[in-house]
Amino acid sequence: MKATVFHEHGGPDVLSYEDIDTPYVESDQVLIKVEYVALNHLDLFVRAGIPGLKLEMPHILGSDISGEIAEVGSKVVDSFEVGQKIIVDPGISCGVCEFCIRGQESLCSSYGIIGEHYRGGYAEYLNVDAQNVIPIPKESGLDMAGAAAMPLTLMTAWRMLMTRAQVKAGDDVLIIGIGGGVALAALQIAKAAGARVIVTSSSIEKLEKAYSLGADIGINHNETPDYHKDIYRLTGSRGVDIVVDSVGQATWSRSLRSLRKGGKLVTCGATSGPNAETNVNLLFWKQLDILGSTMGSRDELRTALKLVWNETIKPTVDRILPLSKAQEAHEILEKGAQMGKLVLKP
Repeated sequence: MKATVFHEHGGPDVLSYEDIDTPYVESDQVLIKVEYVALNHLDLFVRAGIPGLKLEMPHILGSDISGEIAEVGSKVVDSFEVGQKIIVDPGISCGVCEFCIRGQESLCSSYGIIGEHYRGGYAEYLNVDAQNVIPIPKESGLDMAGAAAMPLTLMTAWRMLMTRAQVKAGDDVLIIGIGGGVALAALQIAKAAGARVIVTSSSIEKLEKAYSLGADIGINHNETPDYHKDIYRLTGSRGVDIVVDSVGQATWSRSLRSLRKGGKLVTCGATSGPNAETNVNLLFWKQLDILGSTMGSRDELRTALKLVWNETIKPTVDRILPLSKAQEAHEILEKGAQMGKLVLKP
């Protein structure tokens, strides 16, 4: 089969489009014919090299995957059909630890992600455990490129807002850096919950797209770098209830200053760097909550997908490129030149 792989860590140029063996299907697995695979910033980090992460080379990236069942293992033949349209749950956990038993799989000590710890979907075929296969309802009007844009980003945004920050109707939610998959999913989840949503971006085009998805207020942080001052003006000197910030170092202090007393900052990443400074006086005086969040549980993903099936949440695809152009897609993502998900087609 054809796959885009890398044999060593580095820049986009280490990605190579090659012929490799089609994976073997175990008795409790399903072979997926990949139709589309969407990029995440995680792909960039894994390709460049994450300290402590040891990979078997060559490695295949890709966590957000849609496709069609090509073969079903002998132990799960009653659960799936060849030709069935599916998406892949990218999280892999042990199933027996205290966290897995409580349904909090993303806290599992052996938690792994397809495309990071395991070979992913930058390939024509992928073998996955049956429990990671989610059939797409036949009545759903979701196209397969859009389906690939959802799993990792949706479960991450859902856990951040619904489980960790517990957004509710009437909340003011500030999303930093609208344009990526998690931010766009967070926007739609917050709106579905009845919140007022404020977004920031350096791009007028991205702000316009955010308005089309339901954003109430957009702030161009190139024109207004001290956006926390705008937030106070817009909220009557109160501040917002929740800030969603996965940018990290570059925006952290302003995000904290945007919060009301007792407000919550929830983060799932640090694309600008992890070494952010926190004013501890501000933290205790305003009694702020800083909430970390990673991925999501099986139940959280499946609950969130109900809003995709009924079209309350809609995927946003920036563009589709052939799998052989993965290097170009990585370069686009590194520049932040996309609005929505970059999707590859094998």
